[in-house]
Formats: sequence, C-alpha cells, structure tokens
Amino acid sequence: MFQISCKFSWRSVLGSLAVVACLVQYVARAQDPSQLAARTSPDWLREGVIYEIFPRAFSPAGNLDGITTRLDELKDLGVTILWTMPIHPIGEKFRKGQFGSPYSVRDYYAVDPQYGTVDDYKRLVLQAHRRQLKVIMDLVANHTSWDSVLMQHPEYYKHNAQGDIIPPDPQWTDVAGLNYAVPQLREYMIGMMKYWVQTCDVDGFRCDVASGVPRDFWETARAALESIKPDIILLAEASQPDLLVKAFDVDYAWALMHTMDDVMVKGAPATNLRASWEESQRQFPRGALHMRMTDNHDEARAVARFGMRGALAASALMFTLDGVPMLYNGMEVGDATESGDPALFNKLPICWTPKDRPPVREIYRALIRLRKECAPLRDGPVTWLHNSSETSLVTFQRAFDGDEVVVVINLSNRPINGQVEIDAGEDFMPLRLAGMPPVPDRDFPVVHLGSFDWRIYHRHPTHAKHSTARANPLEICAGR
Repeated sequence: MFQISCKFSWRSVLGSLAVVACLVQYVARAQDPSQLAARTSPDWLREGVIYEIFPRAFSPAGNLDGITTRLDELKDLGVTILWTMPIHPIGEKFRKGQFGSPYSVRDYYAVDPQYGTVDDYKRLVLQAHRRQLKVIMDLVANHTSWDSVLMQHPEYYKHNAQGDIIPPDPQWTDVAGLNYAVPQLREYMIGMMKYWVQTCDVDGFRCDVASGVPRDFWETARAALESIKPDIILLAEASQPDLLVKAFDVDYAWALMHTMDDVMVKGAPATNLRASWEESQRQFPRGALHMRMTDNHDEARAVARFGMRGALAASALMFTLDGVPMLYNGMEVGDATESGDPALFNKLPICWTPKDRPPVREIYRALIRLRKECAPLRDGPVTWLHNSSETSLVTFQRAFDGDEVVVVINLSNRPINGQVEIDAGEDFMPLRLAGMPPVPDRDFPVVHLGSFDWRIYHRHPTHAKHSTARANPLEICAGR
C-alpha cells in the first residue's frame, strides 16, 4: 500500500494570490495612459500658435499662391505654425456640394489643380521657413474618395459581409474606408508621408480621424518620419489618451470646446470648464499637450455661436490656458462666413473687411505676443481660483519662476462685481493689451467686469507692494 502525503498551506496560497494581484495591478497601470508620461515634443510646438488655413477660402484666388503672398501678414500676426487643410485633388464620385470635401482625397501624391502644383506647395513651405514659420500638412489616412487611385487595390479597403466597399461611417457617403490590416496599405501610406517631408520639407502632419486608424500604424509611421526629420510633429484629430504616449505630440481639446458651447449657448455654469479641464488631467498622460480652440473647419464660427464679445472672451481662455492655441483663418478679423458642413463642400471666401467689428486683429496679436513673452503663460501650471460669482466668472492663476499671472473672464452677458480668492491680491496689476478698452490700475482682487469682459493681471516678485510705478506690461511679464 502506498501512502500519499499532501501538505496544504494557506500561507503559500495567499502569497501566490498576492503576487498575481500585484502583477495584475502592474499590467493595468502599464495599460492606463494616465499613469504614463506623454511624449516630449519640440519647443516650437509647445511654445507655438497654430493657424489653420482653408486654401479655397483664404484668398480670392483660392490657391496656394494666395497663401504665399500673405505670409508676411501671418508673421506679423504672430502665429508660428501654419496648418494647411488638404491640398490634394478631390473625388468627383458621390461628391458633396459643388466643390466637394477636401477630406475626400483622390490622389495623395498630387496637388489639386485649382490650388496649384507640388512646386507651388514647395515654394509655400520654403517661404514660410524663411520667415521662421513651420508648416504642417493635413493627412487624411482613414479614408479616400470613391474614385481614388487606390481603388485599383480594392483589398486596401473595408468591406461589408456582402463584399462591398463601405464608408468608415454610414453618413460619410462621399468617402470609402481604408483597411489597415493590409500591410501593403501601411507601406504605401508611410511612403507617401515620407515623400512630402523629403519633397516639400513639411514639419509635420495634422492627422484626420486619427483614432480611426490603428495606433501601432501611427507609431511605426512616426519612427519612419523621425529618421528623416527628428523634430517632426503629429497632431491627432482625436481625444484619445493612449495616442499621446508615443505616436502623437498634441491632440484636440474637444471636451473643453464643447463645454464652452454648453456654458455660452446653453447656460451651463462656468465651473463646468474647470471640471472639464480637471477630467482631462486625470485621463491623459502626464504633460499631455492639447490644442485649444473655439473655431475650426467643422464648427460654426464662434462669432456666430457666441457673438463678437463672447467669441473674444472664449479665445482669451484658450490663449491663456496651458496647451497650444489655434486660430482658424478669418478669426483675426471677426469673419462670420458660414463654416463646417455644408459650407465645407462649397466655396465661401473669408470676408477680410467685415463691418462693425472691434480691433480684433490687434487683440489677437496682443494675446499672441503676451503668450510669447510671458513665461507663466508658456510654462506655468494652471491653478484654478475660487471667486464669488463662479456661475459666470472663470478665474485661474499661472506662475513660473516667481512671475504670476491671474486671468479673469466673465462668460455671461451681464455685468459682474466679484472677488477673487488669492493672497495679497492687491499686488497684482492689470496688463493693458492693444485693442482692449482701458482698465483701472487698482481693481483686483475685487473686480468689476461688463458682459463678456476679461482681464489679465500680473505680479512680479520684484514689485514693491502698492507701488504706483508702471512699465510696459509686456516687458514686465517677460521679466525684462
């Protein structure tokens, strides 16, 4: 007879379970983007201001030369990164509108004849670089037009159960979805991206519907592009935290833009903006960059949604928060021409001389200059401040190396008398920006703002308390 000895130890079992639990937690954290750091992006992006250009609408000619001839104006405005919307030939099959969507691309290697030639684009980029402006190109990698040159490879596309090529979204009837499970498609797309960097020296890509394309494709494409141009950047049309770990430098701050609509149009409390910002901080990798915007080619103009004063107040927030601010062409003059669908499919030139506008260009130019010269607005963390009228009043502080800035914005159409909660608030002085009405020297931390008014206050450590001496505000903020 054989005897079988079986020793059972709860201690061993519990120890093994503890190890497994630790491993599970480690894997979960490794897969949680909020536990990781965002990729490090070049200073020219982190400190930059993006300007989106729709070539069809930007100039009367509606072509690339119409942009090149106005580069000095853009340089004077202060923007540093030009994002050109798609420049490729547009599909004719199932076209929407008279001119079609620029995001229905027929040939990735060509330029729309109505815009010009590859040499015209090369000249645009060259002239921009001579003015220390960067140029990023719109890349539509998720889909093509139905008459694309790639249709000779039907295996590159998504199919339904019946074997028919399908759009990426049922409502996007003018485009056909690409299938990134096909290695040859990936090779083609990366080769095409390299072509535009090598041929025209573009500085990066704005990637349309970035979340519709597998993340590992973007990571592979990035590695290939960095081998040619190490400081290249990728902007994701997405709000997906994992994309900012390795693949992309910056994404869309959609949540904040939509929250701004809720506050300005639907009457939501201004505190929702802080809640939206804080939620993004929790979700995204540490140090993640977001593009701050109120307008883009998919939205109705902020001027139309919020009115002129409201649009400027919304922009004041986007230009003084962390991240990379963006202007959509025409914002700098208060253009209210229709934007988004269906205007995107037709030709509606920007009105560069609209009637009865405040000095909008001066104001944007001053905001851009302030951001460039004021270290807290470039590098300082955001600290939200409480105030006595939080339903309508947004208040936050940014500080860096002893310099402090406080931003106060009334996002309502009513005057507000309020008080900001901050220590030694009387030491802050208002910054006077070109185009803005004069402000009292001593109106902080108790503030009196008209409808959609906003102010920026500054305190430098070298300022004596209650000093009445004043210098150029921009020079003060730059620490000069």
